[in-house]
Amino acid sequence: MIQRIQTLYLVIVVLLAAVLPFFVNLWVETEAGPLFAKDDVLISILFYSVAVLAAVSILLYKKRQNQFVVNRLNMLLNLFLLGFFVYRSLNLSGETAVSEKGIGMLIPVFSIVFLVLANRAIKKDEDLVKSVDRLR
Repeated sequence: MIQRIQTLYLVIVVLLAAVLPFFVNLWVETEAGPLFAKDDVLISILFYSVAVLAAVSILLYKKRQNQFVVNRLNMLLNLFLLGFFVYRSLNLSGETAVSEKGIGMLIPVFSIVFLVLANRAIKKDEDLVKSVDRLR
């Protein structure tokens, strides 16, 4: 059934990863101005792959175990993206290259939170199905 709560969580992840990084700046460079995800090809590919994995996970609603695994892979991809942002912000020296961090750097954190909530709901559904099978 596609009308489950984890579908709502995964739709939020799709919207966070596919739409928000292109309107919210990731950081502001002093010489170039605000940097969005569309300005860097690697970052935009990573955000689009997060959105595609979440959409694939929505379509795997009949196979809960596969949906769970795809969400875990998506979490790893978000952790990689978050690590890249942390490395980028810590590697550059203070005011010379980056003057301010944007709210867009927190998008992977929000995505991970919603993916964890979706995996909890999937696990709860799987436990419910297993308990019903035991009663038969």
